[in-house]
Amino acid sequence: MSQARSFLRAGCLVAVACFSAATAHAQAIGAGNGILPESEQAQAVPEKTQEGEGVDAAPRADWRSGTYGPAPTPSAGPLDPDELPPFGVNLFSGGFRGVMADGLNSDYTIKPGDQVTLRVWGGVEMDKVLPVDAQGNIFLPGIGPLNVQGTSNAGLNVKVRNAIQSVYPENVSVYTNLQGVQPVGVFVTGYVENPGRYAGTPSDSLLYFLDQAGGIDRALGSYRHILIKRNGKVIDSVDLYDFLLEGTIPRPQFRDGDTIVVKERGPAISVVGDVQKNYRYELLGDRLTGGDVIELARLKAGVSHVLLRGSRAVGPISRYLPLNEFRSAEVRRGDEVLFSADQRDESIVVQLEGSYYGASRYALPRNAHLGELLNAVGVPEEMTDTQSVSIRRESVAQRQAESLKESLRRLQTTYLGASSQTTEEAKIRVEEAKLIQNFVAKASQVEPTGRLVVARDDGQIADIRLQDGDVITIPEQSDSLLISGEVVVPQAMVYTGSMSVWDYIDNAGGFTPRADDDQILVVRRNGAVSRAEDVDLRAGDEILVLPAVPTKNLELATSITQILYQIAVATKVAIDL
Repeated sequence: MSQARSFLRAGCLVAVACFSAATAHAQAIGAGNGILPESEQAQAVPEKTQEGEGVDAAPRADWRSGTYGPAPTPSAGPLDPDELPPFGVNLFSGGFRGVMADGLNSDYTIKPGDQVTLRVWGGVEMDKVLPVDAQGNIFLPGIGPLNVQGTSNAGLNVKVRNAIQSVYPENVSVYTNLQGVQPVGVFVTGYVENPGRYAGTPSDSLLYFLDQAGGIDRALGSYRHILIKRNGKVIDSVDLYDFLLEGTIPRPQFRDGDTIVVKERGPAISVVGDVQKNYRYELLGDRLTGGDVIELARLKAGVSHVLLRGSRAVGPISRYLPLNEFRSAEVRRGDEVLFSADQRDESIVVQLEGSYYGASRYALPRNAHLGELLNAVGVPEEMTDTQSVSIRRESVAQRQAESLKESLRRLQTTYLGASSQTTEEAKIRVEEAKLIQNFVAKASQVEPTGRLVVARDDGQIADIRLQDGDVITIPEQSDSLLISGEVVVPQAMVYTGSMSVWDYIDNAGGFTPRADDDQILVVRRNGAVSRAEDVDLRAGDEILVLPAVPTKNLELATSITQILYQIAVATKVAIDL
C-alpha cells in the first residue's frame, strides 16, 4: 500500500511538472529508490530567502514554452536600401496582363466608337446595332439623334426608353444592350521595364497596363507615385501601397491616348531581420514613425527588439530599442530597421517516451539535467528497464549524418579516382567502382537516430545537461532478443540466459552466404554498440550480423566495413551490399 502511494505521488508530480524541493526527491520505484543512484540524484532546490539568496522556488518545470528565439547576428554595417527588393516586387509577375476586361460593367460610361444594340417591339418595331458617333450620339430611326456620351451602362436603357416613348407613348417596349466598346491605346512610360503604347479597354485597370509594360523598374521606379495623364493634365495619382496593404486602387476609365507615368523612386528605408521577407520600403516624405514601419512590415512571432541605424546631422546613429519604444521613434530616409526576437528563452522542452507515469512533455530551465527530470518521473517498478535509459538528440543525429557523409566522400575520393596499369586491373577497378557507387547510394539514404548513450553497463546514468528537443527513452522490460542482418531468418526470440550469440544465430537459420561472421554486433537498448565477443547478452539486446564486402581489395573491404559499423552505430541497421 505504501508503494502504491509512492507511485501515485510520483505520477502527480509529473502531471504538474513541478521541480520544487519536494519533486527533486520524488521516488520513481518505491520509497528510497530513484532512477539515478542516490549519489547522482539532483539536490533539492533551495527556497528564495527574504534577503534574495538562493534561487526562485517557483516550479522549475512548466508546460509553457517560450516564443522567443536566440539573438540575431546583426550585419556588419547599415544596409543600403538599394540592395533589397522593393516592397511589392512580386506584384507584376504576369498575373494582370492575362485577362483583358470587356468594359461592359454597369459603371462604364459610353463614349464615341461604342456600339449599342436596340430592340423595340409593340406599337413600333426596331432591331438595330447603333454606333456612337464622334459627337457622342446614336441615331434612333424615326426619332433622330440621341446624345449618350457620358451615360453609364446602367443608365443607358432608361435614357433610350424615355426618348422613344416620348414619340411613341403607348404600347412600346424598349431593350438596349452595350454590345461592344472601342479599344484604347494607353502610353506607359517613366520608370517601367518596357515603356510603350499598349492596347486595352477603357475599363482595364492601371495594373493591367503596368503589367503589359513589364512592371515597375525595381531599382528606380516608384510604387507610391504613379500619375495618369489626359491631354497633358493629371487626372489621378495612384499609391500602390494602398492596393498592397488594403486592396484599394483607383479605377479611372481610360481613353485612347491616356498616359501612365511611373515617377522616380522616393526616399526609402531597409527593413530586415525577423520579418516575413526583407524589403525596401518607399517613403512618401523624408521620415515616418516606428509604428508606421511596423504597420508596413510583416513581423514574425516573438519580435521583441529593433535595431535602428542611420545617419543624422550629428553623425551616424545606432539604437537598440524594445518594440514598444520603437513605435514612437523617428525613422528617416536611408535608415536600416532590423527586427529581432531577442528575448532569450530561459526554458527548454523535452519529451519522454517508453514506460513512465504522467505527462510526456516538459518545459524545463535551460540548465536542467537528466537526473533532475528522472528523479521526478514515476515509473512502473516491475515493468521498466531503468538501466537502459537513452536520449535521442537532434544535434547528435546531425553530427552522425555529417560524419557518415564525410566517410562516404573519402571512400569515393580514395578509390574512384585510382588509375589502372593493365587491362585486368582496369576491369577490377570497374567492378570496384560499381560496388562503391551502389554502396554509397544505399548508405546515403540512411537516417541516423541521434541516440546518445547515457546508461552504462555498471548501472550508472550520466547526469548530463538536457538540450531543447531531447527525447528521453525509458524502455519497458523485455523478454526477447532480436536477430537481424545477414541471417537466414531474421526474427525475435525469447531471451534465454544460457544461450550464446552463436546459439541464437543458429536458431535463426545460421548465416547467409553474404554474412561476415567476424563482424557480429550486439546493440544494447540504451544505444550502445559492441562486438559480440566483448559483451554478455541481456534481454532486449539486438544481434546484428554485418555483410561481408564482396571484394578482394583488403583496403577497400576494410574501409567499407568501417562505414558499415558506423551506420550500425548510428541507425541500428545493417545495409545490404
